[in-house]
Amino acid sequence: MNSTQKTNTKDMTTGNPAALLLAFMLPMLIGNIFQQFYNMVDTMVVGKFVNADALAAVGSTGSITNLFFCLCNGLAAGIGIIVSQFFGAGNHKNVRLAITNAFYIMIATGILMGGLGALLAKPVLTLMHTPENIIDNAAIYMQITCAGVLGTALYNVIAAILRGVGDSRTPLYFLILSSFLNIGMDLLFVIVFHWGVPGVAAATVVAQLLSALCSIGYAFLRNPLFKFTRQEWAFDRAITKECFRLGVPMAVQSGMMAFSFVILQRVINSFGSSIVAAWTTTSRIETLINQPFRSLGDSMSTYAGQNVGAQKYKRVEEGCRKGMLMMAVFALVMLPVMWLFGEFFMTMFVKAEETEVIAIGGKALKILALFYLPLGMIYVYRGILNGSGDAKFALISGIAEMSGRIFFPGPISSIPGIGFWGLWIGTGLTWTVVGLTAYFRYRTGVWRRGRLKASGG
Repeated sequence: MNSTQKTNTKDMTTGNPAALLLAFMLPMLIGNIFQQFYNMVDTMVVGKFVNADALAAVGSTGSITNLFFCLCNGLAAGIGIIVSQFFGAGNHKNVRLAITNAFYIMIATGILMGGLGALLAKPVLTLMHTPENIIDNAAIYMQITCAGVLGTALYNVIAAILRGVGDSRTPLYFLILSSFLNIGMDLLFVIVFHWGVPGVAAATVVAQLLSALCSIGYAFLRNPLFKFTRQEWAFDRAITKECFRLGVPMAVQSGMMAFSFVILQRVINSFGSSIVAAWTTTSRIETLINQPFRSLGDSMSTYAGQNVGAQKYKRVEEGCRKGMLMMAVFALVMLPVMWLFGEFFMTMFVKAEETEVIAIGGKALKILALFYLPLGMIYVYRGILNGSGDAKFALISGIAEMSGRIFFPGPISSIPGIGFWGLWIGTGLTWTVVGLTAYFRYRTGVWRRGRLKASGG
């Protein structure tokens, strides 16, 4: 494979599994952290330079926006799995066919879902009982971010493709650049132009689109796998069918999760804007803390995909053991960190005078930290199962998570003496249920049968 040795592609079917996972994971971790800056900077800027109502408005849209993003995200993940298995099997022709057909799929899906999200923003927010004092800003923020879903879809699919061929660095370079641009535009639009919530939404959309275009352009210029013949630009029914076979269940899983968050958001909204603001802030912090777990899970997915494609199942099991060890170390380190510095992290997002929001959020972060081990289990085992092409697991996991989000927080919050703390307790219990579900699915060994027939088997 001399043509690809000049790029950042990496064959993960040979070499030490732990070293491969760490080397692949670190650029992804940096990239995932920077990617979170999109929403985190939005939260910090509106929380620090506008007010708590603006912070709640931005936070109240997250679960609904994800509902419109889920099909794009699921298809991108499925495409990445297909690419990793074809690459692991050495089938570069099918890798290129998957890439070209991925662009057709994602452009059409991004336009469709973005348009629906922008059109339905206000009606959906109304159905969710979004507080009157924040609903107008929430609708504007959602309309603008949904209008930019195509940029997000294109970035996600190009990143998934590059990860599938072992390249976790290229997307990182442009993501860092666009993240700094996002920060600069956030500050410019809010502090200088006084655009408030619409300003942070516009900054996010522009930054996401820029990272997508730069990643695609660089890949076409530098990666031989993106040098297509005219025939490889043709629509391929078999490849497209595989993209939907793996991607749609993952999209349904994401949709279930997003829908469960929509239901949960109604419960959160019922406690008033202070709890909405606290939930929004702790969610942003937890999203950042989760990035090592997520990066490890994505690394496991690529690792499993390439090795299942090459029929090296023992290497997958060895990688799983090493991944679980890395996850456990991080979980045990972060537990005391969150107990000691939870309120300090809250002050990074909200004004010092918002004492109620800071106190609630600090305690909530302590509750969530108790459940980091089962949370880490989700990412490791889900990464292996998804990477192996176990399409059914995506639905199983989605059902488990949706059920937990619906049946834990609301009822627990209604127990006298617990109240709104049940929102965070229920989240931890949901992590536990989903983590155990993933573990038992892995133990069945069904992932060994996920190798794509088109990859040469």
